[in-house]
Amino acid sequence: MNLSIEPVAPAHFEGLWRALDTVAREKRFLAFTEAPPWESSRSFYEHIIANDQCQVVAVADGQVVGWCDVLPGMGQTRAHVGTLGIGLIPSARHQGIGSRLMRAAIDGAWTRGLTRIELSVRADNANAKALYERLGFELEGIRRRSMRVDGVYHDSLAMALLRRDDGG
Repeated sequence: MNLSIEPVAPAHFEGLWRALDTVAREKRFLAFTEAPPWESSRSFYEHIIANDQCQVVAVADGQVVGWCDVLPGMGQTRAHVGTLGIGLIPSARHQGIGSRLMRAAIDGAWTRGLTRIELSVRADNANAKALYERLGFELEGIRRRSMRVDGVYHDSLAMALLRRDDGG
């Protein structure tokens, strides 16, 4: 497999949108249960590029198989904080791609001046929680019944990574 981790570019938009839809329809990992409409997704990706925000994609043999972004929050008091989102299509999991995506996105977030990265993960997603912990994220709390899929509630975990004073 020929794999690269690349900053998102217009050539990735359609594949990224398809990957998002694939992961969303699994109803296990994302806040979405299907991708937003193409036009709004394209505008979202264009906004990321135009504002030099941090999003990277994994491209395997010419196909987008995953993404990771660390996007800034709203408000001046939280300008130092980004929220991490990640997804991999099923065939790209358990191959170290998630770690590579996250390292690239975290480095990009630090380069852009962020000093805190937050994420939320479903409490029953042990693989993702283990990955996040390996990369230094720490559990900060539990959000009870914070997600509902097909009428079933799920808890989520609040995790965060703080930039060290030495920049790492």
